[in-house]
Amino acid sequence: MNHPLTPGDEATLAASLRPLIRDVPDFPRPGILFRDITPLLAEPPAFQAAVGWLAGRLAATGTQAILAIESRGFIFGAAVADRLGLPLHLVRKPGKLPRRAHRISYTLEYGEDTLELHEDVIVPGRRYAIVDDLVATGGTAAAVAQLVRQQGGTLVECVFLVELLPLGGRRMLGEVPVSSLITYP
Repeated sequence: MNHPLTPGDEATLAASLRPLIRDVPDFPRPGILFRDITPLLAEPPAFQAAVGWLAGRLAATGTQAILAIESRGFIFGAAVADRLGLPLHLVRKPGKLPRRAHRISYTLEYGEDTLELHEDVIVPGRRYAIVDDLVATGGTAAAVAQLVRQQGGTLVECVFLVELLPLGGRRMLGEVPVSSLITYP
């Protein structure tokens, strides 16, 4: 499924996958409604369809490498990179990468965090895509986008399985195209 779906097909796919995303109230702290993707991961046809959609969004973008964000982004990023035959680069929490890394700190919906990316990952002029499970406020993806730009890379698209629309995450990414399959108003 490395081709774009028609709008009707995309809506049908989103409707079929949405019930496999479980709401977990008050996680990781009171007042947060966590969208748990593990039921979707436990259903191979659903996972394959989700990966197919994500890969399909990137197939015609000229993406040359995938950036996957810790930790659930690793699941989808690895599968998409495999499907498209592209290199996969991991964006990790501090101290998890074995070589010298660029570091960026940022604000997210319930606190602050820091991410790292190996120093040799971003090649000036190369085209990258971010793959993650969910975009909420967009702080995490925007931080990765900043790392890409700082090193001279080009971010061609960000793809997410889930988007929490009220939190406005896509606005944080500016001009970078953002695609999400399942949205929550």
